[in-house]
Amino acid sequence: MTTPSRNHIRWFRNTAPYINTHRSRTFVLMLGGDGAQDPNFATILHDMALLHSLGVRLVLVHGNRPQIDARLEQAGIPSRFHDNMRITDSASMHHVTDAAASLRAQIEALLSMGLPNSPMQGARIRVCSGNFVTARPLGIVDGVDYQHTGRVRRVDREGIQQQLAMGSIVLLSPLGYSPTGEIFNLMLEDIAVHCAASIGADKLLLFGAAAGIKGGDGRLLRQLTVADLAGLEVPDPEQARLLATARRACVAGVSRCHIISYRDDCALLEELFTHDGNGTLVAKDDFEQTRSATIDDVGGILELIEPLEREGVLLKRSRELLENEIRQFRIIERDGRIIACAALYPFAEEGCGEVACIVSHPDYRGGRRGQRLLQELEREARSQGLDRVFVLTTQTAHWFLEQGFEERQRDALPAQKQALYNLQRNSKVFFKTLQEKGNP
Repeated sequence: MTTPSRNHIRWFRNTAPYINTHRSRTFVLMLGGDGAQDPNFATILHDMALLHSLGVRLVLVHGNRPQIDARLEQAGIPSRFHDNMRITDSASMHHVTDAAASLRAQIEALLSMGLPNSPMQGARIRVCSGNFVTARPLGIVDGVDYQHTGRVRRVDREGIQQQLAMGSIVLLSPLGYSPTGEIFNLMLEDIAVHCAASIGADKLLLFGAAAGIKGGDGRLLRQLTVADLAGLEVPDPEQARLLATARRACVAGVSRCHIISYRDDCALLEELFTHDGNGTLVAKDDFEQTRSATIDDVGGILELIEPLEREGVLLKRSRELLENEIRQFRIIERDGRIIACAALYPFAEEGCGEVACIVSHPDYRGGRRGQRLLQELEREARSQGLDRVFVLTTQTAHWFLEQGFEERQRDALPAQKQALYNLQRNSKVFFKTLQEKGNP
């Protein structure tokens, strides 16, 4: 009997940390009119329904530029743009509202499906749309009167959060309303950024044609920070626009923006439920956080070091021992997952400290994370008044030599450490003299 592949079961198990992390979080999704015309559009909405069933709070901001263009062409009205923004006159405004209403109805219909043997079976999703966006006229810019084209004035944060709390998906069309009763045609990106920042969204997901942002060599850039965007040249106009939107959102307070493809059937789920994602992550700050470990990190550290303990590279640490020593550890955390750790054990009377348990996850080696942690531990040692650090190692001697350590005899160890030295392991001893802070 042939055993069927169970990779999908293992993948499902591996999604558990992400499911726990994303539950009760708020995501804003920005999908342009081009995405709404793509054959994968219905699948994206089905994936949204899945996220909703997992407890994610969702706001969908949709565009309708190609839908407006089609209606204006049919009516014989030319489409006019300035600085990539539509000039919306009175003659075209009817077609703008018609396109928005038609697409909104289509989205609501797709999210209302409940056919047996379909992804929407039993979903029973409530969709809420309305006058959540207050707008103002853009006015005259560079001598061009934009007429009924506007800017976001404010977003009804309380109203949106109330609907999310009641379990609804909030749907925002690219229209805004003024206190005087006027309707304005708004930029999709303007609504998405203001909405995400106003409601304190945890993520802003931006859909484009391509799978993330490509570098100069054509390779996918998986992670970027706002600081990285300053010198980044992106020739593709759509990708440049999405990057600019992500930057605006991060500056406005959204911690993470994801740029993914609306053409890829798996993009949304793969981006949110796998380690490396599917597109490009733009983070407000470094998407990897270095911090002191807490008692809640014990399980993650054990998971990280156990493979090396089995290989004999590290001495085995019990959970109880690790819990007692957890204050000695520094970790690097990525998306709630511990991907590197290291520990410092001070011997204050001898003026030195032991650096131990420097480990990086196999999937994330090569990123100088070990060096980062070592540097942090050296700074910590200096702050405690220590002038040297040492390490015992059996298999990584060359790496420590590259970091400025020098081999010493066993009798150079503090007396307490000498008494605990394991002769069977025959570990090599390396010391490094710490330079004063600020010296090269």
